[in-house]
Amino acid sequence: MSEPATTTQLVEESVVQFAEHLAADSPAPGGGSAAALAGALAASLTGMVGRLTTGRAKFAEVDATMRAIATQADAQRAALLTLVDADAAAFEEVMAAFRWPRASAEQKAARSTAIQAAYKGAIAVPLQTLTAAVDLLRLLVIVTEIGNPNAITDGGVGALLAEAAAQGAALNVRVNLTALQDADLVAATAAQVDELLAQAAQLRGQALTQVMQRLSA
Repeated sequence: MSEPATTTQLVEESVVQFAEHLAADSPAPGGGSAAALAGALAASLTGMVGRLTTGRAKFAEVDATMRAIATQADAQRAALLTLVDADAAAFEEVMAAFRWPRASAEQKAARSTAIQAAYKGAIAVPLQTLTAAVDLLRLLVIVTEIGNPNAITDGGVGALLAEAAAQGAALNVRVNLTALQDADLVAATAAQVDELLAQAAQLRGQALTQVMQRLSA
């Protein structure tokens, strides 16, 4: 079996290495890390369209807006790349908690507490990915409306990747919610996920509609 990932290792790998790592017989990195990477790629495409729009006389009216978007996209990309490793690390924390001793009642109680805390961490990371993906889609709605038309399909691909990141992250939140014993937290988090996914779908639809309209103009 492959060795588990360690924090900060994944984002330093080449594309080929990461793909092989993801395909290995180890549960981490898994879908959560892949979702975060999809979000980071969406952020890269957002910044790309922004930079292909700025500094050109015919886009002078939107130059300041697109420069600001490129800067925001860069920050989102950095955050999402961090989440690639954080997701794998959170999974390892869950596995580590399950290895706690359980010979006595006290040990069983401590182990249960540790497991619940680890699952909360494993929920928090993909929830950050989901939130970041929705924030990116808000930028991509603007990018696909006013960005350089020669790069408009790149914005469309960014929107698709951002929604994929949102959907993938949501799945990881939901699977970990099944292990939580705090019913109120489960209900509140599930409602938050539903709302964020609804926003993601609406924003992705808006962005792609604008791409298609500009392609046919």
